[in-house]
Amino acid sequence: MNSVQLTGGSLSPIALFLQADVVVKAVMIGLILASLWTWTIIVAHALRMRRLSRGNAAFESDFWKAQDIDGFFESRGKEDLPSAKVLGAGIAEWRRSTAGRGVDREGTRSRLAVAMHSAVSEQVDEAAARLNILATVGSVAPFVGLFGTVWGIMRSFGDIAGANNTSLAVVAPGIAEALFATALGLFAAIPAVIAYNRMSFGINRLEARLQRFADAFHGTLSRELELEG
Repeated sequence: MNSVQLTGGSLSPIALFLQADVVVKAVMIGLILASLWTWTIIVAHALRMRRLSRGNAAFESDFWKAQDIDGFFESRGKEDLPSAKVLGAGIAEWRRSTAGRGVDREGTRSRLAVAMHSAVSEQVDEAAARLNILATVGSVAPFVGLFGTVWGIMRSFGDIAGANNTSLAVVAPGIAEALFATALGLFAAIPAVIAYNRMSFGINRLEARLQRFADAFHGTLSRELELEG
């Protein structure tokens, strides 16, 4: 009985890629690009969320220490922070609603709540802009890898039929290429799914923080309405 010896080099990722046919190569390249894209989004989002978290915390802390809301807004209301955008929406609506002589208290309270809630939603949507990409990669990549696997196995069967030989030397390369395509699909999908879940949790925390800030500021403005009345 003849034995077949497979070297480690022949089964290296580079060798498997070079030995694959054009369809499996296209699948592998697409999955590698998807993985690189995923990691780029993960790193960029993590850095941005860290900056926003620290910036929001400092901004809100300084705001609640300020004695003059209008003065604070004029000096720091233009900062590129979600909390600053929520504050700006509340201030803008307050100025519009109290510009006339007669002030509708309940109407003003309602409009303030709507304006700041809309600002919170807008900031959350902006922060979550690329989550859909991770969700897409996480759900589609395994199936793309599976397609490469099926194609590689079909090619192996063709090689077996053409060579009229079922030895491991004929079957192994195509099977290895097929399994490597599946591995690349999982390599792209698993980080994307983990990052999507983690980033979704971070987005929910950001939304809760902004909503708490909006509610507290809404309460401050409501008390101001009562004093003016």
